[in-house]
Amino acid sequence: MTTRPEPTTVGAFFDVDHTLLAVNSAVLWVRHQRRSGKMSAAKALRSLSWVVRYRLSLLDLEAVTARAVRDYAGVPVAEVEAETRAWFEAEIVRWICPEGQARIARHRQDGHTVALLSSGTRFSVEPLAERLGVEHVLCTRLEETGGIFTGKHLAPACAGPGKVVVAEKFAADHGIDLSRSYFYTDSFSDLPMLERVGRPQVVSPDPRLLRRARARKWPIEHWTAA
Repeated sequence: MTTRPEPTTVGAFFDVDHTLLAVNSAVLWVRHQRRSGKMSAAKALRSLSWVVRYRLSLLDLEAVTARAVRDYAGVPVAEVEAETRAWFEAEIVRWICPEGQARIARHRQDGHTVALLSSGTRFSVEPLAERLGVEHVLCTRLEETGGIFTGKHLAPACAGPGKVVVAEKFAADHGIDLSRSYFYTDSFSDLPMLERVGRPQVVSPDPRLLRRARARKWPIEHWTAA
């Protein structure tokens, strides 16, 4: 029987889009796929509508994730990994917020366990984590068999309430006390995780989160790309 460590460590969890990045990376990925001819106009419009509805907390996150990942069934994992890393360097690096980099560095100096907590997949989040020197990536996981995507994801998707599920498991495994921990995000859809930690941190919030943060007297910051 594995013994889990006592929850004595402070965690610092960071959302990615519109938090560490001053842009929605999913939108840029859709545009990239459209330019490269790998996504039809209809699927691009569908994907962009999902992004909007996600920010408005109007999605069944598990159902939409299941639909989105079907398109990758039979695609080699190595192919997607190579493409996303090239895309990250060409289109995403410029959107990294220096304030986020500095905050991550401060948490590491304070001995906190830092993790990225994103609804994206490892293919878009891991390059950012490596760039920022963050060891832990908590994100939506796609099922792989023999180096090929099956077209399914490993539930729950790391979004909305799913972020809490993923973060709680990580915290239990790493001895993190969530009541003393931080979570940085811009999105009202992340309200469950903001309410789960003891030190919610609101960054460049959407209108609904801004209202909630002011009502709850949560710290509010505005980060921008260099």
